[in-house]
Amino acid sequence: MCLAIPGKVLEINNSKNPLMGKVSFGGIVKEICLDWVPDVKVGQYVIVHVGFALNIMDEEEALETIKLIEDIERQSSLSDNVDQA
Repeated sequence: MCLAIPGKVLEINNSKNPLMGKVSFGGIVKEICLDWVPDVKVGQYVIVHVGFALNIMDEEEALETIKLIEDIERQSSLSDNVDQA
């Protein structure tokens, strides 16, 4: 199963071909290809899979998705702690 993750665009480098930018995923910043979302602007959220931004997300949806992912991670961590006890 593949998972695409929302990230916030911090910087767009218009001089590169392909169009690239820096995207933050909860504080982890990665260089991402933005060719498929050429209208994206700094501050917007994009959904990213294997280094490619697939589409622009609205902020509310992105933040809700990030919260759900964090909840899953928290539940997984709690489950791991119970299994080890």
